[in-house]
Amino acid sequence: FLYVSLFRLKDLEVAQLGDSDVHVKMLAAPINPADINMIQGTYAILSPLPAVGGNEGVGEVLEVGRRVTALRPGDWVIPASTGLGTWRTQGVFPEETLLKVPSDIPVLCAATLSVNPCTAYRMLADFETLAPGDSVIQNAANSGVGQAVIQIAKASGIKTINVVRDRPDLPKLVERLMALGADHVITEEMLRKPEMKDIFKSIPKPRLALNCVGGKSTTEMLRHLQPKGTMVTYGGMAKQPVMVPV
Repeated sequence: FLYVSLFRLKDLEVAQLGDSDVHVKMLAAPINPADINMIQGTYAILSPLPAVGGNEGVGEVLEVGRRVTALRPGDWVIPASTGLGTWRTQGVFPEETLLKVPSDIPVLCAATLSVNPCTAYRMLADFETLAPGDSVIQNAANSGVGQAVIQIAKASGIKTINVVRDRPDLPKLVERLMALGADHVITEEMLRKPEMKDIFKSIPKPRLALNCVGGKSTTEMLRHLQPKGTMVTYGGMAKQPVMVPV
């Protein structure tokens, strides 16, 4: 693993439980690109060292301090903000750093609730006022954010045009995204083809584009936006600049 030299597995004593603290047993914690960026020191948020990695996850409350009112043993909790350090088996955290979540949802869904779905929702809600029947176009549609966009948009009556990279198992990927609620799944190559006009016979051109790739993929998405539409860039997987066609 590329960053193994930056990690060290350590056995630590669990901190003493304060009056306003919560003792948590971690149930699951994912690895996101932002976690790696924080370890590299290239992320906007830098934890004081030494630090425990991991920005999201879900844990079960084992014990609470005497002043804790909103949580009790058995509750499931997720971080209220980034930088909590979820890559551990147990931890003691201040009550205000945790949010209670239902314990009857799948554990992996709970563990990945606080980053990608929130990003998807904010991008859909904050930049354009979309109504049922409107459309959105996005690249990297099979990413965590992309899949959340599909599901939130479907529940809101918003149509999605979802761009993915070509691959040998493309039909399986298309089937999976369509099952989540995607209206159209296309490859980056198709973005540049005249057949794109056929899509817009049944749905309006998008008012919102969501970009986490950059380069040609972004330029071609911009060509299909409505006049005065909005493109939101939240990543740059291609490590290429965003070029705007005129």
